Amino acid sequence: MISVAALAADPTGSWSFTQQGRGGEQKITFKLALKDGTLTGSLAQPARGGGDPTNIDISDASFKDGVVAFSTVQEFNGNKRVTKYSGKLDGDTITGTVLAPGRGGAEPMPRDWVAKRAM
Repeated sequence: MISVAALAADPTGSWSFTQQGRGGEQKITFKLALKDGTLTGSLAQPARGGGDPTNIDISDASFKDGVVAFSTVQEFNGNKRVTKYSGKLDGDTITGTVLAPGRGGAEPMPRDWVAKRAM
């Protein structure tokens, strides 16, 4: 038997959070869709210099036991940059950690993130 809480826990929708960037605080938006146990989506990354955001498909996505996890892969000058997102879904909030590569080949740096579902 599936509980009502399990049915209610669905990350499908539009989400946003803020993070510090080179030019100050940046708003990141992303969309998730859970269908037949498969999580898909995309993330809109603010462009450098204030241009249009870059849409990036998520990969390695999963949703299990209330935990949302996915990665994004970007290429800059022939170098791949993999950022990993993981967080616990609680109603209209996802709270977790982003593991992003450090600058200049430095070790990945974890940051806390709190995403809110767009209404």
